[in-house]
Amino acid sequence: MSASTSSGKTRAVAIEQFGGPENLQVVERPVGEPSAGEIRIRHHACGLNYIDVYQRTGMYPLPLPAVLGMEAAGVIEAVGEGVEHLKVGDRAAYASQPPGAYCEQRVLSAKCVVKLPDEISFETGAAMMLKGLTAQYLLKKTLPAAGLQAGDHVLFHAAAGGVGLIACQWARELGLKLIGTAGNDAKCQLALDHGASHAINYKTEDFVAKVKEFTGGRGVKVFYDSVGADTFVRSLDCLQPFGLAVNFGNASGKAPPLDIVTLAGKGSLYLTRPTLFTHLSTREATQKMADDLFAVVKSGAVKIRIDQQFPLAEAADAHRALEARKTTGSTILLP
Repeated sequence: MSASTSSGKTRAVAIEQFGGPENLQVVERPVGEPSAGEIRIRHHACGLNYIDVYQRTGMYPLPLPAVLGMEAAGVIEAVGEGVEHLKVGDRAAYASQPPGAYCEQRVLSAKCVVKLPDEISFETGAAMMLKGLTAQYLLKKTLPAAGLQAGDHVLFHAAAGGVGLIACQWARELGLKLIGTAGNDAKCQLALDHGASHAINYKTEDFVAKVKEFTGGRGVKVFYDSVGADTFVRSLDCLQPFGLAVNFGNASGKAPPLDIVTLAGKGSLYLTRPTLFTHLSTREATQKMADDLFAVVKSGAVKIRIDQQFPLAEAADAHRALEARKTTGSTILLP
């Protein structure tokens, strides 16, 4: 094992019980040395994601006490036995579970940690791993039965969020016509500025009617929905026959239970509820997806927009802003 000396303790943001942002507290925790298959990383920036809110509230329960955070970027400080793709001193980034990224240093499995190209800053790396890899598996892997071809329309809810703005740009690069929804006109304009073909303010417009208008009455082959309760059921009416309904988040609460017969009546629809970490189940799969993401970022086709930065100790304020839907693009925490 090659390793540098750890300070033994690290500052982290943890919860001892589920609930509101006020439960996020700065604590000191031991770090330790990596075991076989693990690395220790010193973070330069940590990402904020809506899944962090789900875990803080207990919608996605964690063993307590728990440090939150699913993505970060920094420098490798120590490498456990058997880790061959990383070495001490490497710039690195990850999206990984279990959570634990809200800290200065941590030990974690090397499986989901990849080298960060020199052309990509730590801040950008932390802002894009979970969100960018999510956009990758949605647009490249979570596809309707007939696939997606250039010129096809897709519907993407929360198009001005961290995943959404990446998806807008990546869809444009793929030749897709992305119809985005957002909760105000400014966010709609942001989606358009980042490559959406159309944008709908779902608070003032009927998004089903607008989708039909934009597609000449045909509807879309697929919709991608991380909003959940407020959007999912009505989105089924936006799909073409044999269309694919994709729910990958619950920002407004869980989508309500669905009678499977509904899929027949609306056109023999397909339904899936994917997760990123199923796709990141092996190091090889993680590396391949990350390489795809790094390539579109380095080419300039996808620009990672970081609109909010908070000190790590102010993670509670970052959560409040996220839940109030006051954020756009990506948000990072700085240790």
